[in-house]
Amino acid sequence: MTHAYELMEYENKLLAKGYRYICGVDEVGRGPLAGPVVCCAAIMDLENLIEGVNDSKKVSKGKREKLYDIINERAKAVSVCFYNREKVDEMNILEATKACMRDAIMGLTVTPDVVLVDALKLDIPYETFGIIHGDALSYSIAAASIVAKVSRDAYMTEMAKIYPQYDFEHNMGYGTAKHIAALKEYGPCPLHRRSFIKGILER
Repeated sequence: MTHAYELMEYENKLLAKGYRYICGVDEVGRGPLAGPVVCCAAIMDLENLIEGVNDSKKVSKGKREKLYDIINERAKAVSVCFYNREKVDEMNILEATKACMRDAIMGLTVTPDVVLVDALKLDIPYETFGIIHGDALSYSIAAASIVAKVSRDAYMTEMAKIYPQYDFEHNMGYGTAKHIAALKEYGPCPLHRRSFIKGILER
């Protein structure tokens, strides 16, 4: 198991240089056929690490949900931003993700000294470091990834009650065989990204 202190390499280097408020930012939902892209910016208390924080993909659902509450409770600041499928279709997923990340960062109640981001270049007024696979290497980005993932999953689970035929509570909008079969049978709902499903519906 990866311990929280093992994800502190980047943060420790920045702390040693005098940076105080280090923001990690991450996104969830770039790949699904339906639903929003969700971004979280988090400034964590780096003197009070939360054990179990890791890349959200490596943490079980139940543990993610517990960590979500602890992160929100202990963080110096957390900001979550949703970009709906209309924005994804209008802007394209890469530009929508970057804009969503920027809005999450700008929504923080504490001004960051520096921003760590998972390998994207952002147009923000803060010094920024891109880290490839940052959610697996940076404690701050990993914490943001958990909050983004739990926030998006909760939203898609609610949407499953409105659109039960697509099995959103299990696939979270990703293109599983069951989801694609339902999409072909029932057609798209308002959550489906038109730019993503065009090729599927033409088959």
